[in-house]
Amino acid sequence: MKFLTRLRILCKDNHGASLIELALVIPMLLSLVFGAIDFGRGYYVYIELTNAAHAGAEYGSLHPRDTAGMITAATKPNEMNVAFATPVPAYGCECSNNSSANNTYSANCTTVPTCTASATHVYRVQVNTSAVYTTFLPWSGIPSSFTLSSSATIRGNYP
Repeated sequence: MKFLTRLRILCKDNHGASLIELALVIPMLLSLVFGAIDFGRGYYVYIELTNAAHAGAEYGSLHPRDTAGMITAATKPNEMNVAFATPVPAYGCECSNNSSANNTYSANCTTVPTCTASATHVYRVQVNTSAVYTTFLPWSGIPSSFTLSSSATIRGNYP
């Protein structure tokens, strides 16, 4: 009988229950916090890559044959807080309404496409950027580092 009485007293006693609950919840909370930090860092890198690609393509829309200038515009040292690979710019010629008889796009404008009377020739500039992102903590099911990439395409006037 004394054993059952003691067992009832222990079952009614709540001392230490909060500590056990806290010990069970803290790993989940920390996983959520560090997961949010990792996701935020990765998203920041992606935004920086997108902004760099857009800056290079915007410069290229004004100076389409200046690929070195596009790279410089995409990698302005004072604005970038992310180390990424050298941007890859490309340009070409196409018709403003994609109505070319043979090719709708000519890389590096080696051949100028023949457009209909209502269309004009335009440059198409594209800048691709990429960076290797390394996670803050190793996560199961997710690689510890992977490549993020972005590109921007802008059309500009043909001289």
